[in-house]
Amino acid sequence: MNVLFKCILILSFFIGITSSAQDKKAQNPIIYADVPDASMLRVGDTYYMSSTTMHMSPGLPIMKSNDLVNWELINYGYDTLGHSDELDLDNGKNMYGRGSWASCLRYHNEKFYVSTFSATTGKTHIYVTENLEKGPWTTIEFQPSYHDHSIFFDDDGKTYMVWGAGKLNIIELKDDLSGVKEDTQKVLIENASAPAGDNIMLGAEGSQLYKINGKYYLFNITWPQGGMRTVIIHRADNITGPWEGKVGLQDLGVAQGGLIDTPDGRWFSYLFKDNGGVGRIPYLVPVTWEDGWPIIGNDGKVPQQLDLPASKGLIPGIVHSDDFKRKKKEADLPLVWQWNHNPDNSLWSVREREGYLRLKTGRIDSRFVQAKNTLTQRTIGPESTGSTLLDISKMKEGDFAGLCLLQKEFGLVGVKFENGQKKIVMMSAPKGEAKEMQSIPLNQNKIYLKAECDFNERADKAKFFYSLDGKTWKPIGESINMPYTLPHFMGYRFGLFNYATKHIDGYVDFDYFHISDTISKQ
Repeated sequence: MNVLFKCILILSFFIGITSSAQDKKAQNPIIYADVPDASMLRVGDTYYMSSTTMHMSPGLPIMKSNDLVNWELINYGYDTLGHSDELDLDNGKNMYGRGSWASCLRYHNEKFYVSTFSATTGKTHIYVTENLEKGPWTTIEFQPSYHDHSIFFDDDGKTYMVWGAGKLNIIELKDDLSGVKEDTQKVLIENASAPAGDNIMLGAEGSQLYKINGKYYLFNITWPQGGMRTVIIHRADNITGPWEGKVGLQDLGVAQGGLIDTPDGRWFSYLFKDNGGVGRIPYLVPVTWEDGWPIIGNDGKVPQQLDLPASKGLIPGIVHSDDFKRKKKEADLPLVWQWNHNPDNSLWSVREREGYLRLKTGRIDSRFVQAKNTLTQRTIGPESTGSTLLDISKMKEGDFAGLCLLQKEFGLVGVKFENGQKKIVMMSAPKGEAKEMQSIPLNQNKIYLKAECDFNERADKAKFFYSLDGKTWKPIGESINMPYTLPHFMGYRFGLFNYATKHIDGYVDFDYFHISDTISKQ
């Protein structure tokens, strides 16, 4: 064996060891899926996180983790935020991109507080429980809707709320948090964006307030014109100020969040990044302390690798396949599922036919985005596939059912019953205008459908397929672009849908929904 060959073998050995070691470390993003506006805390050795899902019901998702990397959904703050035409998708109205926004998760006197706000209801909503997983919950609501607020329980027994954009305000809450104390509103920071300069596109918002070692720390996000999303940190010795501020992080557009510590004394900042069609994805960034300031990042940069355990994947904690088989005491739907807006619970069932999700029609709709009872899960990156099998034998004339990728510029593949004939249809909605791209006659009552999402390097493309036997898949229509649009303000979601355009009381049965973290190479 010559010397060169020996060197190559030795080098390969050490490369393998290094690669193996890296594989056992966490990688950013820690969740490659739409989990924005996080609020995080630790109780003992367990971490909890709340997030935003806006127009989805149930809403205000709650997750837990033992290592800051591997998260699982454990509950929601509410089943329904309220009822109105916008929340219920009635009379042509909707709450896309609105509903409930950034939440705040806090723990005080052995109770958890999860709060949010809604321009749709015009209220601030607070949900209280002693057990995030099992409940029960107490609901508190009051007006007005305090934008991007942070609840803060101070050492002196007073409870405050900080909110606003650009100009940040503070107010004291009543002892039972049922509203605000009169004449306590003050301007906390006149221009919280100032540390990032004068030319600001997005005024400082997303407040998260902490008290650490006797000092108050306030985290916000701002966005300089022509720059990137930026973390702003303010600190003060007293909650009323004076406050001094600085730029906390300007890298990759990773921003908005706060601080979390580990039982062994390490610190991280939890933040997120706008990442195209998959949505806004969470990052963890190491934090050190210098002169009483949290210093975010490694030399101001967001690392790819973290000194935390590796991710085990987002299946089954964040998304999960479902064969719709339920035992008697099981919940009808696992937590990975959310309805697009408030559902009509009389028009769906996983009990009427064992092992199937039945979606029934109960009203006439003319547009997919206004249809009731679309059942959704997140897409995940860097790639993901969703597939299903439909029994369409009980469809009625004018019915349309299938598998979608939901956003303003949606795409879908389904079965349309039109003029006495069933046909497989692929539709897309560039710029939000729905177009039928291809249709194929269908002469059987079962059909397999599939959607594949490619988010690698922001490709943001999807393809749709059908199969008559579950073995041979054929593409249909055209690939779609998946842009992140502000009118929906959410990453693309897989969805199962059925709606009527002419007659009600038809139904379809979904045998399963399967999700995977790969796509085919066809």
